[in-house]
Amino acid sequence: MASEMMEALMALCQEKHIDQLYLLDCLEQSLAKSYADILHLDWGAKVTIDRATGRIYVYRLEPRDESFDEETGEFTEYDEIDVTPPDTSRIAAQHAKAAINAIVRNAARQQIYEEFSERIGDIITGTVLQITNEFTIVKIREGVEAELPYFDLRRHPEERNERPQGERYSHNQRIKAIIVDVRDPNSNAQPIRGEHMRPSIVISRTHPDLIRRLFELEVPEIYDGVVEIRSIAREPGARSKVAVSSLDSRLDPVGACVGPRGSRVRTVVSELRGERVDVVLWSDDPATCVANALSPAKVSRVIVDPETGHATVIVPDDQLSLAIGKEGQNARLAARLTGLHIDIKNESLAAGILRGMAAAEPEHEEVSEDEEHRCEYVGPNGVRCRNMARPGSPYCGIHEKMAELADVEVSDDPDSLI
Repeated sequence: MASEMMEALMALCQEKHIDQLYLLDCLEQSLAKSYADILHLDWGAKVTIDRATGRIYVYRLEPRDESFDEETGEFTEYDEIDVTPPDTSRIAAQHAKAAINAIVRNAARQQIYEEFSERIGDIITGTVLQITNEFTIVKIREGVEAELPYFDLRRHPEERNERPQGERYSHNQRIKAIIVDVRDPNSNAQPIRGEHMRPSIVISRTHPDLIRRLFELEVPEIYDGVVEIRSIAREPGARSKVAVSSLDSRLDPVGACVGPRGSRVRTVVSELRGERVDVVLWSDDPATCVANALSPAKVSRVIVDPETGHATVIVPDDQLSLAIGKEGQNARLAARLTGLHIDIKNESLAAGILRGMAAAEPEHEEVSEDEEHRCEYVGPNGVRCRNMARPGSPYCGIHEKMAELADVEVSDDPDSLI
């Protein structure tokens, strides 16, 4: 019986890729607790398993009086007395099944953690195995599964939502995703609901790096490092903007990412289930970068205040709605892409502001001492700017820039930038 149990354990270790010594050590600790309860041992038990024959030995622990530690109130040394019962194999089989299952499960999760914790940020391709109302189980390879969560964050704020809005999955469907987290089985953190029954690997289809990895797969120039993705702004399931630059001045980075007749970017869009992807040219000049980020809208002028991180954009009247986008989406993505706060105005409004600024006089009203440093610009509606004036200037940063342009006519060239 003992040899048969040993053979079964060794076969299990080979099947699950678990270290044999680790499994035996864990089994000894589990059996020691079981035999301490079965034999009613006050000081516990120690169990050893013969590595060759599989025979089980049970020892009763008896404390040594001279080893008592008064500071801790515990004994430090114990005598081991052999109390091995005649039916150890039967008792071991009865009490070890659950323990072995737990050991195998924990060992497998530890092995997965050690392998995939170093792959966070990598893209994986998996097959959908199971679909629930709150997450999808994706098979990465045999014996390795991942979780794509899409919990209702209002009900479960401690959970995640990594599925783009509108996406649905079907059984045996192949999908690509990014590894965003691997749960540590030995972590002391409070586990979330049902975590021990769910896969250790957490993947995402909403992370911006998913677009980066997809372009690396489709564009050899990005994989080789000739073309670099400088910034990504994404609203998953709806629209994304990708800013690229090239280390080779002879290579067009936007054209390389788009591909012949749009074949490369079309493959990325297909994997993202129709999410619109705009590829724009990155520039170290903030004004040019903002103008490119607002594509496909045409921009007349861009005024950037580097101290405040604000950019005032002037666009033709017929380009205002296109520059702002549906529900402000285009302007919002451009602001995330460039890291600047963007204020968009059409040319008619901008011309009115410039004329009002030129006509404004410093003595238009009396101001208190607390208002001495307020911006002196008064708009066409008679409302004074609430911003504080810059040192040595009667205007704030934005209106000071416009004051410098008060005598300059608005350009008709949509490609001109300031």
